[in-house]
Amino acid sequence: MSSRTTIDFATGHGATRLTLPKSRTKGHISVSDAPLPSLDPQFFDAAQTAKAWPFEEARKLVARLKKTGKAEALFETGYGPSGLPHIGTFGEVARTTMVRTAFRLLTRDEIPTRLLCFSDDMDGMRKIPENVPDRSFLEPHLHKPLTSVPDPFGGEYPSFGDHNNAMLRRFLDTFGFNYEFASATQYYKSGRFDAALIRAAERYDDIMKVMIPTLGPERQATYSPFLPISPQSGRVLYVPMKAVDAKAGTVTFDDEDGTETTLPVTGGHVKLQWKPDFGMRWYALGVDFEMFGKDHQTNAPIYDRICEILGGRAPEHYVYELFLDDVGQKISKSKGNGLTIDEWLAYASPESLALYMFQKPRVAKRLYFDVIPRAVDEYYQYVAAFQNRTPEERLENPAFHIHAGHPPVLDMPVTFSLLLNLVSAANAEETSVLWGYLTRRMPGVTKATNPELDRLATYAVRYFNDKVKPTKVFRAPSDKERAALQDLADQLAGKDGWSNEDLQNLIYEVGKTHQFEPLKDWFGAIYQVLLGADQGPRFGSFVALYGVAETRQLIANALAGKLIKAA
Repeated sequence: MSSRTTIDFATGHGATRLTLPKSRTKGHISVSDAPLPSLDPQFFDAAQTAKAWPFEEARKLVARLKKTGKAEALFETGYGPSGLPHIGTFGEVARTTMVRTAFRLLTRDEIPTRLLCFSDDMDGMRKIPENVPDRSFLEPHLHKPLTSVPDPFGGEYPSFGDHNNAMLRRFLDTFGFNYEFASATQYYKSGRFDAALIRAAERYDDIMKVMIPTLGPERQATYSPFLPISPQSGRVLYVPMKAVDAKAGTVTFDDEDGTETTLPVTGGHVKLQWKPDFGMRWYALGVDFEMFGKDHQTNAPIYDRICEILGGRAPEHYVYELFLDDVGQKISKSKGNGLTIDEWLAYASPESLALYMFQKPRVAKRLYFDVIPRAVDEYYQYVAAFQNRTPEERLENPAFHIHAGHPPVLDMPVTFSLLLNLVSAANAEETSVLWGYLTRRMPGVTKATNPELDRLATYAVRYFNDKVKPTKVFRAPSDKERAALQDLADQLAGKDGWSNEDLQNLIYEVGKTHQFEPLKDWFGAIYQVLLGADQGPRFGSFVALYGVAETRQLIANALAGKLIKAA
């Protein structure tokens, strides 16, 4: 038990308990303070022209620091804790860390870097998330800062915002991300933003000139970049300012009951609207790099301008596309659609999730259960391809960016897709059933000699039984398919010990003999009739792993209608 760590993530459906191997959590993925191969001149030279997107972004940052003369690079990611932690938040931190790693390589790790994960937890709760246990519990607290809203998940934390912040930190910590967590509430109340807020009061008119043209007529009449926290109700107020006294550092407004009230802009009595807040934070903290989703793209010039009005230099940006659910709708924290962090990790490795985040960040991708098997298999392919390559080739390999330049050496003799089909054919409820086949077909391979394969087998059993088995549909073969399957069963007799390739060729020849055109219709029939799926791995590899005799029996059961009846 000492080799594993257990993490609980609250979800809209209760608590999910995950057990992750320690070797695959702390210190394994994207650890930005791990030693880099930057001491090798070949890697440094290759990094200067590497085409992988993290290097392209890092080179912009290197040029920026040459102009500014800063002795440190500050990376930032933002988090809106209005709902439970979203898988996209992990993607933002992982991707930012990849750029940070590339920057370290480009600069030979001679310029210090920091990654600040900033939570906008002082925002008012404008609506109640759909995936909390009791929505009525939160109704009296609408529009209060999230850190003033009670924790709806049993009261373990001081507030709803603190609960969601803890969920975010707990998750990021499992991967060993080197980051600093920052709470907007703490920064506002501690005075960290006081100087910037006074500056915002001094340049109030200039900020209004930027904001007013972006608003409709009705909003223009009541807009103010400052949002006071009502001393009476504790709510975040969207009210016009009657006066802004830059010299005194105060704002005057009418509270909810009409009482004229004056508050200092410092000490957490007032916060900024989210667009000015973006620019103020960049100015106050000296942020050099921040990436955000495409939904922020049209507002980026506003953030930049606010930062510049306050006297700062806007950071380098990277805009990524948003994730979609299985029907193509934007994933929402409050709706809880799409995959959650813990759902992915229940069925696949953290490394596969990191790969999914690395690939094509500027292309909208669907994020749901069906993408997991491919991501898992591609991860192992990239890790295998990393060894014995030139520095230039290694820097383009996603495995370099997932593991901060130090991918593990892994031997994965089978694919995740193949294991899923083996689980199906063997009716495996536990990994011990799978290992019965694996050890018989691959002498010398055991849990002890290949723990990575054991981990994959665990994921395969869980994924199949939870996500594949309930939706499997077997069908009866047509007359043509029946004849071909019977022919295949007959020809497989005595073929024990044949290689994957020889078995695959035999299957091809049977399909050709029975005039399947195109030939993919033959393989489609095999998957649908024998495995209850529309597609699968190379069937020759499946036969070699499952066994010739077992495959012949599987065909016999299918032709007798037993698979349909069992399903």
